Amino acid sequence: MRHEAWLQPPGVNPEEAAELLLRDLRSSQRGLSGADARRRLLQYGRNELRRRGGRRWPRELARQLTHPLALLLWLAASLLLIVGSVVVAVAVVSIIVLNAAFAFAQELQAERAVEALAEYLPLRAKVLRDGGSAEIDAAELVPGDIAIIEEGDRIAADVRLLAGAIEVDMSALTGEAVPAVRSASILDVDVPVLRAHDLVFSGTSCTGGQARGVVFATGMATELGRIAALSERVRQDPSPLERQVRRVAWLIAVVSVVLAIAFIPVATFGAHLSVLNALVFAAGLLAGMVPEGLLPVITLALAVAVRVLATRGALVKRLSAVETLGSTDVICTDKTGTLTENRMRPVAVWTAAGVVDGLNAGPGPGPAAGRPGATVTAAGRIAAACNNARLRPGEEPIGDPTEIAVLLAAQALGADVEADRREAGRRWQFHFDPELKLMSTIDLHRDGLFVHTKGAPEALLPRCSEFLRDDGRCVPLGAADRRRITAQVDSFALDGLRVLALAERALPPRERPPHRRADAERDLCFVGLIAMLDPPRPGVTEAVARCRTAGIRVIVITGDHPLTAVAIARRVGITDRHPRVVTEEELDRLHDHQLDELLRDERDVIFARASPEAKLRIADALRGQGHVVAMTGDGVNDAPALHRADIGVAMGRSGTDVAREAATMILTDDDFTSIVEAVRSGRRVYDNVRKFIIYIFAHATPEVAPFLVFALAGGAVPLPLTILQLLAFDVGSETLPALALSREPAEPGVMERPPRPRSEGVIRAPMLLRAWLFLGVLVGVLQLAGFFLVLTRAGWRPGAPTGVGDPLHHAYRQATTMTFLGMVAGQIGTAFAVRTQHTSLRSVGVLSNRYLLAGIAGELLLVAVFVYAPVFQHLLGTAPLPPGDLLLLLPYPFIVWGADELRRHLVRRHAARTAVRADSPAPRR
Repeated sequence: MRHEAWLQPPGVNPEEAAELLLRDLRSSQRGLSGADARRRLLQYGRNELRRRGGRRWPRELARQLTHPLALLLWLAASLLLIVGSVVVAVAVVSIIVLNAAFAFAQELQAERAVEALAEYLPLRAKVLRDGGSAEIDAAELVPGDIAIIEEGDRIAADVRLLAGAIEVDMSALTGEAVPAVRSASILDVDVPVLRAHDLVFSGTSCTGGQARGVVFATGMATELGRIAALSERVRQDPSPLERQVRRVAWLIAVVSVVLAIAFIPVATFGAHLSVLNALVFAAGLLAGMVPEGLLPVITLALAVAVRVLATRGALVKRLSAVETLGSTDVICTDKTGTLTENRMRPVAVWTAAGVVDGLNAGPGPGPAAGRPGATVTAAGRIAAACNNARLRPGEEPIGDPTEIAVLLAAQALGADVEADRREAGRRWQFHFDPELKLMSTIDLHRDGLFVHTKGAPEALLPRCSEFLRDDGRCVPLGAADRRRITAQVDSFALDGLRVLALAERALPPRERPPHRRADAERDLCFVGLIAMLDPPRPGVTEAVARCRTAGIRVIVITGDHPLTAVAIARRVGITDRHPRVVTEEELDRLHDHQLDELLRDERDVIFARASPEAKLRIADALRGQGHVVAMTGDGVNDAPALHRADIGVAMGRSGTDVAREAATMILTDDDFTSIVEAVRSGRRVYDNVRKFIIYIFAHATPEVAPFLVFALAGGAVPLPLTILQLLAFDVGSETLPALALSREPAEPGVMERPPRPRSEGVIRAPMLLRAWLFLGVLVGVLQLAGFFLVLTRAGWRPGAPTGVGDPLHHAYRQATTMTFLGMVAGQIGTAFAVRTQHTSLRSVGVLSNRYLLAGIAGELLLVAVFVYAPVFQHLLGTAPLPPGDLLLLLPYPFIVWGADELRRHLVRRHAARTAVRADSPAPRR
């Protein structure tokens, strides 16, 4: 049904239009019954956007077949076909198909892993069902549902407002950044659908106010669904890691092509091979050096990390973001809910009559119930009226944690906290403004209207002109009273308590209530203070200590009082006893270069009473200095800063839908320790990618060495490894251990080294030296030693024929088999060696990676088939070896692994000696 049907003709007032719409939708102001909603769900379908792009798998599979590394293999296969080597060409094509199928399956698995994360944190919607309020999965919204929309909610269907007024961010549909006002009391006709003041649409966000409305379109019938049906999928830009990996792939491709081309003249003029045979060998060499599994293994490593983080309370929305987390060197965190439990508890109330403490006794009449004075009664009344939380006997409180604590304080002070009576007396609401740090309501009290206001003391006090004395009279607020109030605020804040101020004003009778905020929040009478405790979360202190050890700077950016922020930051170890505290007013006076100097020179800095705009400015300044920034946030206005940071971290419990949409990572438990765990996982993933690259590169040397020996010997030495054996090594032996390396646990000390620079590439010169000139040379020497040992023992001398029909042919086949098995044995040692980059393998556990053990077992089983199955003996040119030769292979893995262990030991000892010399005092002259 078209939206224009709900635009009523002139002469119909909003109430009548709403009733007509409810009648057409067979609904009522009380909402649907559960049974009716289930029937409508079957009729209309789930409230979801369907993907209309058709089947995607042929295109994705084709992309795997045309990847740059795959193109090199196609080139090699083409060369082999041209020179008539059909068997080898078919083997190369088989490799292309197998690796493409593997990579395609791996990407599908990774995509499913990311999509499955939505099940951890589905979009929720508040509706009226069976006459009461309920929170349901937004996908189960149906036409006729009565939806309740509040500040911070993402609107999940097209809704016609029935009551209330809200501000809506329509940028998702219109591109306009300025919030639009939508009200049930404004009825538009003859206007475009998106400009109708009584309609709100799926995909938009409520940035202020409260309203109730009836759902009239869901799923693909919404405006967003119509746009989605007309739009094509936008391809996401590759991440920094993906770009670096592509550069690695091209580097490997260039090295492979150069070596293959260089081999042709060497084989032609040095070994006196024909041009055709030289092309065959060059094509085989090219095929053997291409690491086809590079991208799927990296994708697997990221997907595994995402799954692990999800089980620990951190939902990462993009695979590549895991790697970015590993390079994070600054965490900008809020205090409430992230460092603390976000379970505010009222501790004390202060009025002109003094301090009322002991409020943390739980629901029911508190310590003030037996002696309620005028000021205490007024404080409780304001706390109960200027509030949107709900207390239900026997159930968990509903609402913002701060508002729940304020309402518990009101209950302890003897005030009426019944939500229905509160709403019946409310005439207007000015929702909490994070910039003003105030919330106000206009309520009926006795026979008159009152403005009730709560907010930050420094924001509320300047708007007060009177002070409620202990005898119940409002008197002019003097300088002495202001100092007295400020001193009490500081006293509470020094104890790490969060403080809110309360004030009110009686409105003149028979005058229209003010609908402008500035007219309402003025000339207030200051009533009192509420102090609340939000204790630090368990484990936060240890997590902060790990950040310091890892070289990660933690900056607190909070809207709380400076003294409260300092107390919490000092308690959890973020700062020392005297940090630099910058308030919003001070920050506004700082020029950009002064802010840069502050962030560069002051290690311990806290931004208190900070606005969301301040978060955005701080994030920009830090990123401008080259830092990789993680920024936490939970409010609507935090969205820009979450977008701008390298890693935006939203709160899953207390955060708004808008913040969760803008963020890269969502904390389901709102816990700071989850951020630190995510950083650790990011570092582990990056380390594993580098381990895999070293593992791949280390095989280049032993794969090239047999061909070089053959060419440089001028044909006097037969080829120590056939091309098909080389291809079998790449396909059958390399993949399983490589996959297992993506599951490698983090090395000890991964959180004890500084973050890597943003500009550092995934490949560094020491990695290439270790792979090509140390591990690779070691394996190459071992495999060729085995080849010559078997061949010379059979009586071979340089230049002796080893072709088919010659007496040494069987010995030659055994010798090439020895080379093949020597490469496999050396590869096993390489797999264990690259498991650690710095520490001893014993520190992580030799047998700790069960996936690697399983991969090696599968590899050995496959190699046994290659050597002992007659069909593979005929295809690959292998021959069974006597037990004595097999025993010679047993030390190979330990020699490779042990040599690298010794190298790492020497590097660690040299680094320790260098550190000792650096710490030693200079000798006196």
